[in-house]
Amino acid sequence: MRHILLTNDDGVSSPGLAALAAVLAPLGRLSVIAPDRNRSGIGRGITIHSPLHVEEVGLTDGRPALATDGTPVDCVRFAALGLFGDPPDVIVSGINLGLNLGDDVTYSGTVAAALEGTLLGVPSIAASADRCIPGAGREEDVYDFRAVADFVAKLVPIVARDDFPNHVILNVNGPGRPADQIDEARVTRLGRRIYDDQLTLESEEGGRRRYAIYGRNPSWHPEPGSDFDAIEQGAVSVTPMHFDLTDVREMDRLEGLVLASLLTAQTAES
Repeated sequence: MRHILLTNDDGVSSPGLAALAAVLAPLGRLSVIAPDRNRSGIGRGITIHSPLHVEEVGLTDGRPALATDGTPVDCVRFAALGLFGDPPDVIVSGINLGLNLGDDVTYSGTVAAALEGTLLGVPSIAASADRCIPGAGREEDVYDFRAVADFVAKLVPIVARDDFPNHVILNVNGPGRPADQIDEARVTRLGRRIYDDQLTLESEEGGRRRYAIYGRNPSWHPEPGSDFDAIEQGAVSVTPMHFDLTDVREMDRLEGLVLASLLTAQTAES
């Protein structure tokens, strides 16, 4: 039986986690472990200076799960090292409350958990959804997870196939629309964010200052074929990603520059 690991970065009490658990449970043996609190924006952070705790809890729909004071990547490592017995065959992370598009993926704990799967040779999916109705704050936002959850459930058997490249994750994002208004999915590339952060001094007391540096709404470069473009058009975005950050095209040029610099330095010293 296929072993599916489910995790997230919003915390074990997130409704997005429960939405995925409901559609993934019929597909195999489902194991769920997630942070015990919100760890959004932690990226590939891990816990190395203290032991980790694990506790049996229930999801918002009552399904059994484990909560840990670790990070999303810690959750994947737990499973890979045998916390659930056999290691997972597929890793799914999400559904994140909010999109993970373009440059944002480098900050995302949701995406980081899936990337950890690729390093372990396990096919992985990251899933995120935009809010349908903005609220006064994160907890008041209204989401419709059905389209993204159902789409991920259809992807699991595909990524679990022997011929699917296990060094690739699928980064899935759903637009902020009700499920019955989403009828298209597009394979996309990562777009580029335009950040509008500002350094704002909020208070000062003695030598201690408090600043705000994030929080302004970012925009993006309009590029056809990007993940931002798909979401803007009301489609589900699916971006294949891998962990190889090497710029292969620049290797030969850089090698020449480095070797030339070293030879020049050696000549000068002699």
